[in-house]
Amino acid sequence: MALSANMLWRRQAGGRRVRKGDARVINTEALPSNSDRPTAAMPTTQLVRLSLYWLGLSTIFIGLTQILSGRIQFDKESGLYSPGSEGSTLFVLNAAGALIAALVQPTIGTISDYTVSRWGRRKPYIFIGSILDLVFLLGIASSNTIVAVAAFMVLLQVSANFAQGPFQGYVPDLVPERQVGLASALVGLFQTLGNAVGFGIGAAAVAMDSFFLGTMALGVLEVVTMVSVVWRVQEGRAPRSREGRSWPAIAREAWGTDILRERSFIWLVGSRWFFLMGPNMLINFSVFFFAQTFGLSQKETGEASLPVLAAVVVGNLLTVLPAGRISDRVGRKPVIYAACAVAGAGMLIVATAPVIPVVVAGSVLLGAGSGMFLAVDWALMTDIIPKASSGRYMGISNVATATSGIVALLGGGWLMDAVNAAAGYGAGPRAAFVLAVVFFALGALLLRPVVEPRRAAAVAPARAVP
Repeated sequence: MALSANMLWRRQAGGRRVRKGDARVINTEALPSNSDRPTAAMPTTQLVRLSLYWLGLSTIFIGLTQILSGRIQFDKESGLYSPGSEGSTLFVLNAAGALIAALVQPTIGTISDYTVSRWGRRKPYIFIGSILDLVFLLGIASSNTIVAVAAFMVLLQVSANFAQGPFQGYVPDLVPERQVGLASALVGLFQTLGNAVGFGIGAAAVAMDSFFLGTMALGVLEVVTMVSVVWRVQEGRAPRSREGRSWPAIAREAWGTDILRERSFIWLVGSRWFFLMGPNMLINFSVFFFAQTFGLSQKETGEASLPVLAAVVVGNLLTVLPAGRISDRVGRKPVIYAACAVAGAGMLIVATAPVIPVVVAGSVLLGAGSGMFLAVDWALMTDIIPKASSGRYMGISNVATATSGIVALLGGGWLMDAVNAAAGYGAGPRAAFVLAVVFFALGALLLRPVVEPRRAAAVAPARAVP
């Protein structure tokens, strides 16, 4: 049963009253308490619409890394061109923005938990952040100095995480336990597709020397997918009461030390952090790998990236949906352990590959492991967090996402430049990829203390709410 916003008032759990217009649609059957999941199933169309925005979000920084790497490596007319210090330059362009993202996402996610608006508690942030992303991408595409690009990268990280922090609260808000495996698999699927599309746009921009058009294409795609959420996804859980507290006090709540009591959550964030650094190595250093290690030209580098992209996507697609369903049967942790092993093996093959076809073969395994992880890690995270504060906890969890790339850039970029100088130009990218294997092993190690919640052995079929 659903009540439209034409109803003047309704009562919710705890006796609070919500005014007409606070959300476009309110799912009354699935009104959960502060600690429970919804009970009514979401229609598959709603799950797909909800997941589609992940495609747009995932394209931006994957594609932008490829484009900036191309400008650093090949664009001699650009103020970004940096022969001999490519890794360090890419780190400088991303460093401040990534650190700011780690602050913005949990803070805005927490504020959205308490927000009351005619669009619901998440959508205003998603809409504003997406529009600003397009503006700041234009600034990056138009800038031609390291300082200017770095400044717009900071602004882009603020706006992107302004949208993402509230958005990722939707799965805990709306999805009942029986659909978590499917919802998490769809999140992983659309993240995979977003990574693929972003990587493809970036590779095409490098190959065709079309850095401006490639950068703007990333922003347009995000805005288009944003509409699927803002226009069609219904709201679920009602906002939390501020109980007289100011908005600055609410923002500070994101960083309260009470979160340290959630030990499994903290260990899982650490595991996610190390795992995500592994694929980031391939994303961040693939242009340098092909140009330096294999001696390819700019056009050849862009072309070589495409079969690697296809291999990663194939690996992802083969595992992402089955992994989510299998985790419902055997548990989340066994699947994540398998993901670490498979992705690590794939990355080791890439690091030691003598020819590009072997790189492609290793990329299939890397993609398979990444697909398994993306599907199941999200499900385990939503299993263990307090549901009423989903914006806060999912925002904190994605500190790992926001900072994994920059830490991978720092460690991998420094190692690449140092090994290039000591062992010969072209050896550095291989060393960075070996470091990624270590990251996968650490991700598996930190997963061990996580206590996985018990799930019902059998769940009655859910009734979808239209």
